Amino acid sequence: MAGKSTFLRTVSLQIMMANVGLPVFAKEMEYSPIKLITSMRTTDSLTDDESYFFSELKRLKFIVDEIQKDRYFIVLDEILKGTNSTDKAKGSRKFVERLVGSKSTGIIATHDLSLCEVANELPQIENHYFDAEIIDNELHFDYKFKEGICQNMNASFLLKKMEIVE
Repeated sequence: MAGKSTFLRTVSLQIMMANVGLPVFAKEMEYSPIKLITSMRTTDSLTDDESYFFSELKRLKFIVDEIQKDRYFIVLDEILKGTNSTDKAKGSRKFVERLVGSKSTGIIATHDLSLCEVANELPQIENHYFDAEIIDNELHFDYKFKEGICQNMNASFLLKKMEIVE
C-alpha cells in the first residue's frame, strides 16, 4: 500500500525504456545498458500442475542460471512467498547471497525483517523503505524512498481498523 510494488514496476519500466532508446521520466539519470529480469507476479497453474511455490522456484532457477552467463538488473517482489516463514527466511538469505556473488545488481522488496539483517554482513546490500503514518486513526503514505528498515506495523493497525481482529 505504501508504493513498493509500484516503485519496482517503475524502475523496471525505466530500464526497459532506456534500453530501447526511449526517453525516461526522470530529472536526471545515470545509465548503462543492462539486461533486466523481474519476478513480481508469479502464479500457480492447475493446467500445468504447478503450485505457486514451484512456479516461484522455477523463476528463481531461471535467474540463477542467467546470472552465470551475463550481468543483469534483477527486480524481485517478495521472493519465496509460498513457503513457511523459517524456510522463506533461510532460502531468501541464501538466494540474496548468491546474487551478491554474481555480476548482477537489483532490488528485492520484502516484508521479511530478518532478510534485512543481511545488510549488516554484506556491504553490497542497502535497506530502503516506503513509510506510512497513522494520523487521526487513518493510515497516510508519503511515498518517499527512505534509507533503513521500516518499523511500522501497518497490518496490525488495518486488521483492527477493519474489525477483522480485536
